[in-house]
Amino acid sequence: MRKGRKSLQRNTCLKSQVSSLISETSYPEIRLRYTVSTLVLGTFASRTCITMTRLRLFRPLAFIDLETTGTNVASDRIVEISVIRLFPDGREDQKTWRVNPTIPIPAAVVAIHNITDEDVKNEPTFKDLSKELFNYLQNCDLAGYNSNKFDIPLLAEEFLRAEVEFDVSNRRLLDVQNIFHRMEQRTLAAAYKFYCNKEMTNAHNAAYDIRATLEVLEAQLDRYGEQLQDDVEFLSEFSSRGNPADLAGRIVFNEKGEEVFSFGKHSGKTVEDVFRKEPSYYNWMMDGDFPRYTKKVITKIRLRMMNQK
Repeated sequence: MRKGRKSLQRNTCLKSQVSSLISETSYPEIRLRYTVSTLVLGTFASRTCITMTRLRLFRPLAFIDLETTGTNVASDRIVEISVIRLFPDGREDQKTWRVNPTIPIPAAVVAIHNITDEDVKNEPTFKDLSKELFNYLQNCDLAGYNSNKFDIPLLAEEFLRAEVEFDVSNRRLLDVQNIFHRMEQRTLAAAYKFYCNKEMTNAHNAAYDIRATLEVLEAQLDRYGEQLQDDVEFLSEFSSRGNPADLAGRIVFNEKGEEVFSFGKHSGKTVEDVFRKEPSYYNWMMDGDFPRYTKKVITKIRLRMMNQK
């Protein structure tokens, strides 16, 4: 679909770098964005590059992909994080960090992403990186593939564990997987093949996965131009499933804007009503294996109830 030429630029001060320049397109309605692309290897990778996008942005949009020690949002840790930021003025940059999770990486997980304990033993912990990453994501809306259900909740857990207040309540959350599932019902590799006609040859590499995710979103905008709007507010609402009050979806908003439980014996009941009739339920959740962000939400509700007395 897109015509272009590529050039490779070298920076002799860096160990490795990659650039990709797209100079023309046969689709004039697609805005071109030009910058130089550089990949730096080491504790983190940093890359700034040209991008072609149909997204209308009013503030930065950060695409996030995590590689982790497992799939439990409450207890597993990040071993690699890659972020692409798109800016309203056309700039794009990318960074990838390796992270020491401070816990062993199970062999079954290593078999998936090929990151071993040895690979990350000398890398900084998330707490060490937390302020840098917080500043990098400051004022950004957030996007990814399955990010509303996994990447963003787990990232929020890591920030809370590091005692950094990472508030997502004022951010748009755009999940490319949810758009895909509403339209085609597939996986990331299938999405990449379906929308971009490319094979994923390096899956479970965070930088590779998040680049594929960005390409899938742009292809979705091309394919569903009459059904999808090219701004983050619309795409955030379109890609949301339900209306969660917490990132894990254990608590959602009902039609009245009240927080209700979405699981267990109190599913469908308002949190305030449950806490009034069964105060011990709050303690049970706080002592249980629930994500820190969920505990933060129910604590906020409980404090609100106390202030209303």
